[in-house]
Amino acid sequence: MPTKNCWDDETEYDFGALVGSLNQYLRLRTTPVGMKRFEDAGAFEQIRRLRRPAAGEKLATDQIVGQSRWLGYTIGITMENLVGPQCGAVVGLHARDENFLSGHMFNGVWYGDLESSALHQQEMSCAPFGDYEALVVSPLTSGRIDNPDICLIYGTPGQMITLMNGLQYRSYKKYTFTCVGESACADSWGNALKTGEPSLSIPCYAERKFGGVQDDELLLALPPSHLPQVVEGLAALSKNGLRYPIPNHGLDKSPLASLAQSYGG
Repeated sequence: MPTKNCWDDETEYDFGALVGSLNQYLRLRTTPVGMKRFEDAGAFEQIRRLRRPAAGEKLATDQIVGQSRWLGYTIGITMENLVGPQCGAVVGLHARDENFLSGHMFNGVWYGDLESSALHQQEMSCAPFGDYEALVVSPLTSGRIDNPDICLIYGTPGQMITLMNGLQYRSYKKYTFTCVGESACADSWGNALKTGEPSLSIPCYAERKFGGVQDDELLLALPPSHLPQVVEGLAALSKNGLRYPIPNHGLDKSPLASLAQSYGG
């Protein structure tokens, strides 16, 4: 029986089928990954083929995620494996303490004054601190973490709008996304872990420099409970002829024929 994730969801999801459908409808370049936190790092011992950073090695969370989605690794970390509070606070492994909120780290680098730097730190969406001491990232199809807190899906803007169209096909809801700037992981996995809502972001400089995010990629983080709705919607859209990749109709040709095909006429 699957363990609960942070949303008390213990559903037994068929991630192989779900990811297979995402690849069928969206043609993703890398495998979606799951992120799950544990109250005790002792849980690492129960996870098959778990990798741990070498003793003394400090990594960015971006790298942990990048190794999982590009190389297929299942990686477990605690706060001592991360380069600092900026990474740990986003996933709830470090407190948003006075030093974190001061903005000193970014002052004169990403922001031109200490006030702006401090405001950036305050505006970051971070998972609550105090409940967890470890985190594991693993491909969803590996079966090594049975019920992640959130799933991370990378794709082009065209893939992402198609995915969002699938999510909104039934039980429509308008989604609003944020851009905190640098440390944009706060807009994606930080916000999803904080709110339980699908969170789309423009990955930042650090995610691209250290995490292997490509120039044309966006990132969507969402709890696994949303995936069946996404796949159902994508299947319905495909049946209606609304598929990815989206064919270009042409700049100088009347759209009436295409509109009639989709909407009737």
